[in-house]
Amino acid sequence: MIRLPLATFTGACMASLLLVANVANAQTAAPAAADASRLHAADQAFIADGTQVVATQRDAARIATSRSTDRDVKAFAERVSTDNAKISDALRAASPRGVDVPKNDPDAAVLASINNLRGADFDKTYIEQVALVGEQKALSAFQAEIASGRDDQLKAVAKQALPTIQAHYAMAQDLAKRKHLATSTQ
Repeated sequence: MIRLPLATFTGACMASLLLVANVANAQTAAPAAADASRLHAADQAFIADGTQVVATQRDAARIATSRSTDRDVKAFAERVSTDNAKISDALRAASPRGVDVPKNDPDAAVLASINNLRGADFDKTYIEQVALVGEQKALSAFQAEIASGRDDQLKAVAKQALPTIQAHYAMAQDLAKRKHLATSTQ
């Protein structure tokens, strides 16, 4: 019989246990990675683009509630913030298991463009560059999912959220008109 020192025997046992644990972990992680890779490209783009545009609009609206001096802008921002928080939650809930959905991934450049502004300068920039352009991006992302997406749950969220986003865009256009600002997003 071969006699091994206790430390060598214990080390060999620990190495074996770690190997078994690694293999087991790889087997449970594989289905999640496979789910993500099986997701259609349009659905993957919607998760990335949709969550980013919703987070950007939500965070910009939160900034607007504290930086704007206009009650109409603040009212618009409060509505967008509340609605987009719900849309963001619905997107996360509808995403297939194993697909990573960013919780808060706003476009930093958009937020930086308004972050140091106050008063009328803030209102003008927020309406023209964030509300109008941002809501147009949201419309495009959600309409693309409805047209090209293949995941039924994601499409359902897009269909459910689209009227809200359309209402936000119409409100942004109306707000721009009332403030005598350009309503074109081109």
